[in-house]
Amino acid sequence: MILAKVVGNIVATKKNMRYENARLMLCEQITPEGDATGHTVLALDAVDAGVGDTVLVVQEGWSASTVATGKAGAAIDSAIVGVVDHIDLLEDPT
Repeated sequence: MILAKVVGNIVATKKNMRYENARLMLCEQITPEGDATGHTVLALDAVDAGVGDTVLVVQEGWSASTVATGKAGAAIDSAIVGVVDHIDLLEDPT
């Protein structure tokens, strides 16, 4: 799974029929501390995330396909599967 921040929406005038009701979001990977890494990924939104939300993105074809469309076998690489409410990091013992 990837921790990311939603940075934008992607609009497609034509897309595969399997994705008709799915929103495509641009997500930037972040560290647990919230720092941007510069790596971005396009992901189908399965949880109604919005721009600015911290999210969990799964990058495994079968899981992404099933979660995002409700149908197994769609050609999807990444899907947003959760909105993160809070990150609690343990203190460094050193």
